[in-house]
Amino acid sequence: MKTTDSCAACLYRRQKEVHNDPEYLRQVKEILDHRKPSDSSPYLSEQFRIISETMFGPGKSLAPEKRKFNDLVLGMEDALWEKIQASEDPLKTAVLYSRVGNYIDFGTVDVDEKTFLGMFDKACMSESDLKTYALFREDMKSAENFVLLADNCGEIVLDKLLIRELKRLYPGLHASVVIRGAEVLNDVTEEDAVQVRLADVADVIPNGIRISATIYDLVNDESKRVIDEADVIVSKGLGNYEGFTGSGIPAYYLFLCKCDLFTKRFQVPLMTGMFVKE
Repeated sequence: MKTTDSCAACLYRRQKEVHNDPEYLRQVKEILDHRKPSDSSPYLSEQFRIISETMFGPGKSLAPEKRKFNDLVLGMEDALWEKIQASEDPLKTAVLYSRVGNYIDFGTVDVDEKTFLGMFDKACMSESDLKTYALFREDMKSAENFVLLADNCGEIVLDKLLIRELKRLYPGLHASVVIRGAEVLNDVTEEDAVQVRLADVADVIPNGIRISATIYDLVNDESKRVIDEADVIVSKGLGNYEGFTGSGIPAYYLFLCKCDLFTKRFQVPLMTGMFVKE
């Protein structure tokens, strides 16, 4: 997804909040001014990280916070599964819960545990979501290989429940989850996958890159293989939307609109949940 001028301005402001250093900001501005049309926001943010670590050393690890939210949602897992199974349409509920998980994003949201917990009872689908959901159910009927492009810690437990429900409905389904290749923000890495026992429901595929997005041209061969072989792909979060759209590979996108770029693109209020197909 192309980085617009307004998005570039936002990226610059956020970097200024991190390091209000003239030389650092000069290099950030140079990257933004010379960005290619294909450079997404997550890709540019990774270039900033490299400069930041060169000038100021490694940033703070979010590993303790990630473990906290993984544990929080793991503690809810059994109760949420029971709610999913007791609902009128378990798959629909699993999709909604998976989308709620996209709230846990340290990069764009001041994550509040109480707010997060209150979102489950309010989760619902718009008319547009329901149309996408109908397409999704139809595609899943004949799917043999399902791939989820993962996003954040905590959220991944809810993605795990979605995959569990898909495999309950379609017993022959093979599932894979593509995760980040190294620690970036609070995105899912191998450590998180082990903590939440993700391998219980799917093959876990680290994508080989340290970018908060799945960018097809940059991920490793194993990730490309499972994506190429997928009958249905669900891409979670804004980073994956920005990095994967335009790749020519059809996918379903499941996320919350957490910035002005997305609220304007989809003409919805902030924090609106979206379920769209490219």
